[in-house]
Amino acid sequence: MSTVTRSSRPRWGLTVGGALLALAFLAPYVVMLLGSLRSSSDNKATPPSFLPKVWQWSTYADVLGDERFLAWLRTSLLVGLASTVIVILVAVPAAYMTARYTFPGRTPFLLLVLITQMFSPTALVVGLYREFFELNLINTYGALILTNAAFNLAFAVWILHGFFSSIPTEIEEAAQLDGVTRWQSLRRIMLPLILPGLVTATIFTFIAAWNEYVVALTLIIDDSKKPLTVGFRSYVTGYEQNWDQLFAASVIAVVPVVILFALIEKHLVGGLTAGSVK
Repeated sequence: MSTVTRSSRPRWGLTVGGALLALAFLAPYVVMLLGSLRSSSDNKATPPSFLPKVWQWSTYADVLGDERFLAWLRTSLLVGLASTVIVILVAVPAAYMTARYTFPGRTPFLLLVLITQMFSPTALVVGLYREFFELNLINTYGALILTNAAFNLAFAVWILHGFFSSIPTEIEEAAQLDGVTRWQSLRRIMLPLILPGLVTATIFTFIAAWNEYVVALTLIIDDSKKPLTVGFRSYVTGYEQNWDQLFAASVIAVVPVVILFALIEKHLVGGLTAGSVK
């Protein structure tokens, strides 16, 4: 009896610890949700009550009917999807070549890819602005797409390189004996086998582009071309403070990400672990 009790204590401790940790992560989202259901005057109270005095559900309808919000949403979707497509189209052949072929400069290339992970758009934003100014790409979607694709390409190459390397070469050699070309082998055999890694690279690239702020703030001038992360600021300015709309827009922006993670959670977990074992 005592043995069972002692062995169950660590489990209860882990459960309580995990619950507290989850609560700490969820607390900002709870505050954001409650703030979206308060009226503007209630949000301006110092300090505001934890629960809204009057539950204002119409805020979400107001935000979804705002043409500015819909324009910001279209920009975020366009930039996120386009950046992700570019990264995957470039990262798959690059990771495959570095995993399957030994060529001069292969190791320096991989080290260079790794080094690029040390730089963030924030540290290079002045240089990026100068470069896109010379290319006449300031205030364009192309500048955001190229920047997000460039800064997420290294991660995708590295994680896919690990997956390609973990697949035995005998599988491809057997396929070549049956007359399968390199391109057909990559498309029909390798890509299905690295699906978890492909899903992981896709999701992380999309989320990074979806959440990007500093570059968009610097390069985009027109309010209609701003992504969600930058457009939110328009709800709270020196002249008006619509905190309820800001919180509601933030909650709506989080929903697609949550749904995306819920749909691909199994592939995501496999993608973060399976490629590390060879």
